[in-house]
Amino acid sequence: MQKRPTRSGRPTGTTTYEPEPAQAFGKAVRAFRAKNCLAQENLAHLAGVDRSHIGKIERGEHMPTLVMILRFASALNCAASELIAETERILKRTDKSCGED
Repeated sequence: MQKRPTRSGRPTGTTTYEPEPAQAFGKAVRAFRAKNCLAQENLAHLAGVDRSHIGKIERGEHMPTLVMILRFASALNCAASELIAETERILKRTDKSCGED
């Protein structure tokens, strides 16, 4: 039996993007940004990213990397764990509202 060569990366058609956590994280970022009275442009400058990327994160269109989460936390004057905890709270609220039919 002949072995297939190993290819790096994800198989074609697969994705690691999950919309619910991405949207919850975006809501958390938006909440912290509003609490700090920051415009998207200001947050982008402080985090060292393009402003359009902030919008995509807040809408849940992009899943940030760990490095980006740490940058956002620093720019928002909070701990990354606070952003993640708020994301988890939002996800729990979403799960509960779906089960109350």
